[in-house]
Amino acid sequence: MLSFSHYVEQASAQHPDFESKLHHAMKPLAEKELASIPDDRWLSCLSQCVFQSGFNWKVVANKWPRFEEVFCNFRTDVLVMWPQEQYEQFMQDDTIIRHMAKINSVYENALFFTDLQREHGSAAAWFASWKPEDYAANLKVFRKRGNRVGGRTGQIFLRRMGVDSPIFSDDMILALTSKGVIDGVPTSKASWKAFMDAMLRWRDETGYSLTELSQILSWSVGPRR
Repeated sequence: MLSFSHYVEQASAQHPDFESKLHHAMKPLAEKELASIPDDRWLSCLSQCVFQSGFNWKVVANKWPRFEEVFCNFRTDVLVMWPQEQYEQFMQDDTIIRHMAKINSVYENALFFTDLQREHGSAAAWFASWKPEDYAANLKVFRKRGNRVGGRTGQIFLRRMGVDSPIFSDDMILALTSKGVIDGVPTSKASWKAFMDAMLRWRDETGYSLTELSQILSWSVGPRR
């Protein structure tokens, strides 16, 4: 398999400030740090990622303090007790983004987090327990049990919270497909195995996390014409 030094060289060639970019790149948090983050912050971040999907991120960020007020700072114990009618009323509130399916996702993911609290002590404990070698399996469970967390939405959420996670950006996929590592975004068991085998081998080769490997792969791609 191709040495990851190839991608490092490509990224360095594309970005003269590569060493600075790498120094300031996002890195995963330690398990203890992840587990200490309150569940309401996990749910707030996940909800923001859901609302920003297909929408202007800056607009969502500017409105987010109001979302915090409306959704009681994303306390799962409160949100799961609200009747459906209360969520429907938010469609009349022009201080937030009125999208019923995404509003409902706050409730659905609060239920999901409540289940994680019962199973693991907290939602944070479950996310904190993720190991790089189990990333594909854990992501599959997350997508199955979470609401509206498919595509890049769930990946962006995980990255923001500090979970060791790649993001399947167009550039990262191009970097991998151009060298025949994979033939597209992983969907099948075989394609996921090929992707994870490569990432874990490169992790062992370089000492970089999945998060860092993902960013370097993206940087290695030159400008599109």
